[in-house]
Amino acid sequence: MTSQTLNVPGPDQIRRAPKVLLHDHLDGGLRPGTIVELALEQGYDALPETEPDKLGTWFREAADSGSLERYLETFAHTCAVMQTRDALFRVAAECAEDLAEDGVVYAEVRYAPEQHLTAGLSLEEVVEAVNEGFREGERRARANGHRIRVGALLTAMRHAARALEIAELANRYRDLGVVGFDIAGAEAGYPPTRHLDAFEYLKRENNHFTIHAGEAFGLPSIWQALQWCGADRLGHGVRIIDDIEIAEDGSVTLGRLASYVRDKRIPLELCPTSNLQTGAADSYAEHPIGLLRKLHFRATVNTDNRLMSGTSMSGEFERLTETFGYTLDDMQWFTVNAMKSAFIPFDERLAMINDVVKPGYAELKSEWLFRQTAVTSGSSSVAG
Repeated sequence: MTSQTLNVPGPDQIRRAPKVLLHDHLDGGLRPGTIVELALEQGYDALPETEPDKLGTWFREAADSGSLERYLETFAHTCAVMQTRDALFRVAAECAEDLAEDGVVYAEVRYAPEQHLTAGLSLEEVVEAVNEGFREGERRARANGHRIRVGALLTAMRHAARALEIAELANRYRDLGVVGFDIAGAEAGYPPTRHLDAFEYLKRENNHFTIHAGEAFGLPSIWQALQWCGADRLGHGVRIIDDIEIAEDGSVTLGRLASYVRDKRIPLELCPTSNLQTGAADSYAEHPIGLLRKLHFRATVNTDNRLMSGTSMSGEFERLTETFGYTLDDMQWFTVNAMKSAFIPFDERLAMINDVVKPGYAELKSEWLFRQTAVTSGSSSVAG
């Protein structure tokens, strides 16, 4: 057995490994039991199931159904119970707790404030409730022996007309827990260029933003996000594979856009399980992340919607490890990529990499070394 094989982590090591998450939706990660309780408290009676386990199954099956209508319906239910300050606080706190329990040490969690106003909250009240929830979740995680830092990304819906307003909101709260801006929603028919005023504002303010692009619509959305809007990162970006040609002899040729993305080290917020649900890949083995890793793109691993996909960061890495034979070195590579790409200051990113991520992986790798030594010693004793 080679050291490379020994370095392939099992589920327990994957869970304990320090992980960094850049693409996770707050309204896509609620606990099923929380949805049921909040619905009961608020008098929301449209849930398809009222037993938590069955409700969780319904969310996953709806997301897997291939029906866009059923997929969108899942978010209608989660957003419906996230309209009060207490609900937003609770959901955010539980999000931070759940991520920390899964070994995530840094996360940027996104949500659209404009989707949480039906009960009378203002945009500012939504942001403050979520920020306070994240801080509470961080405190609870510490009490349980885990460490996590959570930053918020404020999302504007690309089919709406409030992008500049949300960008200004993100800028006002940038030193109070909000680390950047995002746009999300259907790509086809709603190009990011519709919101150029928001992106130009953020650039003038030296603020950070990512754009959902290259998930459903392909290369044109990636090109617009980068060359017209100036995105710092690509939300998904998985369709960059369409600009990479693989010859019969296995040689690889990058098109102009793919070369630009790799050369400029533009981070790709890849979400393997979610991409399978939306048809961006047919299987884990065929997911572009395998090739993008080999070609050294700035690829990162993410969850997107943990409830709808029935996943976690550990779950994503387990599937990738099973599929591609990724080792702890590969996990560390993805994690360092993500931490380098985070929207917090450089010195804080560097400290996370050097003081948290690398030591965490070094400790896990040492377990393999001692285990290998024990196996070798045991074999020698038998032989003697």
